[in-house]
Amino acid sequence: MIRLVIVDDHPVVRDGLRGMLASPDFSVVGEAASGDEAVAVVTAVSPDVVLMDLRMPGSDGLSAIERLRDHPCRVLVLTTYDTDRDVLPAIKAGATGYLLKDTPRDELHRAIHAAASGEAVLSPAVATRLLGQVREPALEPLSGRELDVLALVAKGSTNRAVAAALFISEATVKTHLLHVYAKLGVSDRAAAVAVAYERGLLRGRER
Repeated sequence: MIRLVIVDDHPVVRDGLRGMLASPDFSVVGEAASGDEAVAVVTAVSPDVVLMDLRMPGSDGLSAIERLRDHPCRVLVLTTYDTDRDVLPAIKAGATGYLLKDTPRDELHRAIHAAASGEAVLSPAVATRLLGQVREPALEPLSGRELDVLALVAKGSTNRAVAAALFISEATVKTHLLHVYAKLGVSDRAAAVAVAYERGLLRGRER
């Protein structure tokens, strides 16, 4: 029997998962509603597999995965999100697998068995995204000044306003933006801002 801990901030979701996991193969030995609570519960009950949501109030699933890296349990992410800013950090933090919440019951059961055996488990959408990351060349990171420019652009500032705020010329602003477009693989301001938000590049610069 595989011992499980369910981590999700929504009680209805946890109840639904309990129902889906009603099987002689599984035993739900604990639940948690945050990353901190997850670490405490896992430490107390030592499950085989943790079903981990990522975005939760307070401490999130990613921080919990990092803190459980040295624990013998396997962490199987079960979330609604499959963006780069969610998938890649979770895998790098130590998650054994990554599934979406629309995964059918039978597939979830198979994934849990696989995870318990130490096998990597990825939903088709996530596998496709990771494959695309491998095939595409790594993009050069944005410099601090380029991020400053992009953060102001994201607030709706014109090139002139950006130049005044950063004490640089409009020509320099345009040059920075051209570099940003090239690095993000886009061709205009709106796309640059959208991609930057998707990748979490403007986090902490939104004041």
